[in-house]
Amino acid sequence: MKTIEDLGDLSGKRVLVRSDLNVPLDGSSITDDGRVRASVPTIQKLAARGAKVLVVAHLGRPKGEPDPQFSLAPVASRLGELLGQPVRFATDTVGESAQAVAAELANGEVAVLENVRFNAGETSKDDAERGVFADELASLADVFVSDGFGVVHRKQASVYDIARRLPSAVGGLVQAEVEVLKRLTESPERPYAVILGGSKVSDKLGVIDHLMTKADTLVIGGGMVFTFLAAQGYGVGKSLLEADQIDVAKGYLARAAELGVEILLPTDVVVAPEFKADSPATVVSIDSIPADQLGLDIGPASGAAFAAVVRKAKTVFWNGPMGVFEMAAFAGGTRAVAQALTEIDGLSVVGGGDSAAAVRQLGFADDQFGHISTGGGASLEYLEGKTLPGLAVLEENA
Repeated sequence: MKTIEDLGDLSGKRVLVRSDLNVPLDGSSITDDGRVRASVPTIQKLAARGAKVLVVAHLGRPKGEPDPQFSLAPVASRLGELLGQPVRFATDTVGESAQAVAAELANGEVAVLENVRFNAGETSKDDAERGVFADELASLADVFVSDGFGVVHRKQASVYDIARRLPSAVGGLVQAEVEVLKRLTESPERPYAVILGGSKVSDKLGVIDHLMTKADTLVIGGGMVFTFLAAQGYGVGKSLLEADQIDVAKGYLARAAELGVEILLPTDVVVAPEFKADSPATVVSIDSIPADQLGLDIGPASGAAFAAVVRKAKTVFWNGPMGVFEMAAFAGGTRAVAQALTEIDGLSVVGGGDSAAAVRQLGFADDQFGHISTGGGASLEYLEGKTLPGLAVLEENA
C-alpha cells in the first residue's frame, strides 16, 4: 500500500480523506470523541503539507437520504477544537455546498463534508450506483487518503470505489491498525491470550475459528458465555442463550482440547431477576444459576482468574465486554479485565466497538493500553482472515 509520503508534493492539492467519525451522540453532544481524536494526526499531517483537506465520513445509519439527527456538524466543530484551527462544514456531500467549499479552500485548510450516508450510492450493493456516487466524490479532489479503519471491511463508494478513481494512499491510522493486527496474526509474542465477550457466540464464530490455532488461551465472558455453559450441561436460567449455537460451542470445546488450547470460562456469575440497573444483584456459582434470574456479568472470582491470565500474557487481544458494563452493578468483570490489560508487560489490544467504549466509560485513559482499535467489526474480520475491500483496493494500487 502506498503511504502519504509516496504521494509526493501535496501543496495546493485537494485531498479527500475518508475518516471514521462515527461517534456516539446525545442530541448534538458527542459522548465519546475517541474516533475524532484518532483522525487528527493524518488530517494534521496533510494540512501541514499544504494540502486542501476534504474530510468525508459517516455517522449512524441514515437511510440514504439526509436525516438531521445524523448530521456531522457537531463532529466538524469538535474536529476544529482538536486541530486548533477553523474547520469548514459543507451541508451536503457532493452538492452545491460541497463544491463551493472545495473550491474555496486555501492550502492547509480543512473542511468536513456532510454525512456520506445521506447519499444512497454510498452503501448501494449495485456497483454502477456506487460508481456514479464515487465519480461525484472524485470530482471534488485530486488525491484520496483512506484513514477510516472502522469501514475498511465495507465495499462502499467512499472506501472502495473512490480508490479506483484517484491516486490513493493509506493514512497513518489505518497503517497503524494493520501493523498491530499483523502482530496478532503473524508473529504474536507468547503467551498469547484472546478475550472475547459481547452478547452472541454467532458474532464471534469466525474469530474463534481462526484464533484457536494461534492463541494459547481463549477467555470467554459476556452474554455469549451462557451458550458455552449450556454446552457443558449447566442450567442458565433466563440468561441470554443461543440454543442453535450449543452444538457449535461443544465443538469448540472439543477442538480446543485436541489442540491443547485452553478455553477459560467463568466459575461464577452475577445474576439479577431483571435486566435493570437497580435489579438486586447476586453472585452465584455457575452450577447454581436460579431458573428465574439472568446472568449479567462474570463474578468476582472469574474476574480475578481472567485478570491473572491477562497479566501473565505477552500479547492480549480483547473484544467484547464481560457484562453489562453500562450498569454499575454489572461492570465489575469488564473493569477487572481492563485493569489487568493496563498492567501487562507486552502488547495489549482493545478491539474497538463496545470494548473501547467500556474502557473509557469506566475511567481508563487510551494511553494506558498498547492499542485501542477504532474498528471493532473491521478488526474482527481481519483476525478471521477475511479480505477487507478497503485494504485490498489499496494493495491493487500499490
